[in-house]
Amino acid sequence: MAGYELLSEQNLRLDGRKADELRRIQCKLGVFGQADGSAYLEQGNTKVLAAVYGPHEIYRHGAGGASRPTLTATSNEQAVINCQYSAAVFSSGERKRRPRGDRKSQEMSMHLRQTFQAAIKTELYPRSQIDIYVEILQADGGNYCACVNAATLALIDAGIPMKDYVCACTASLMNDRPVVDINNLESTTGGPELTVAVMAKSGEIVLLEMSQRFHVDHLEKVMDLAMEGCQNIYHILDKEVRAHVSKRGSLLGWEAT
Repeated sequence: MAGYELLSEQNLRLDGRKADELRRIQCKLGVFGQADGSAYLEQGNTKVLAAVYGPHEIYRHGAGGASRPTLTATSNEQAVINCQYSAAVFSSGERKRRPRGDRKSQEMSMHLRQTFQAAIKTELYPRSQIDIYVEILQADGGNYCACVNAATLALIDAGIPMKDYVCACTASLMNDRPVVDINNLESTTGGPELTVAVMAKSGEIVLLEMSQRFHVDHLEKVMDLAMEGCQNIYHILDKEVRAHVSKRGSLLGWEAT
């Protein structure tokens, strides 16, 4: 399919969205009782489950599989952030023998760690570790962004102090027109793709990645649309957090009486 067919003469995309329209986002906090915090998020057809454990003592696996605590000079002063990204074998049409540990998963895990290392107030938890696990249940583009948005909700559910909400969004070009929140079809057949993660209130960028080079004439407007997408996602996540907190508070009040 040619790239120009992804945008109609009425400037509508194949899924019926306008150029500046996000995919439908649905999310829920506290979906996994065994974790300290958890969240489930759907961004279009991309579905993610995130779980957070900690803060807890730092451990590493030694010889014979035994675990023992290990501390470094850095971890003495602030928490260590451990992130693990994985995709279920049924998450996409591509069948993988190893859903974890491949190069792509390791790269995504590193990006997530860099993102949340900048957002979490790690100085409040010296000599400790916070584990963030994200699992792609269904992949349809914007996997990293969906993982960031789900992990942010899971960290809030766990009560981990953060400097700000971290929200992520993609943007691209179709017919020299910027479009936001790219799905898998648009990603594979469209133009260059920009991924950005920001702290929503301050606007500080914590991760920026481009699949290809953008012409300087297009970069600014694509960047602006991605940032606007992050702000719109922030309002959706914040609304869900407030509803979750209100519901939990009502339940606690009812139990107290």
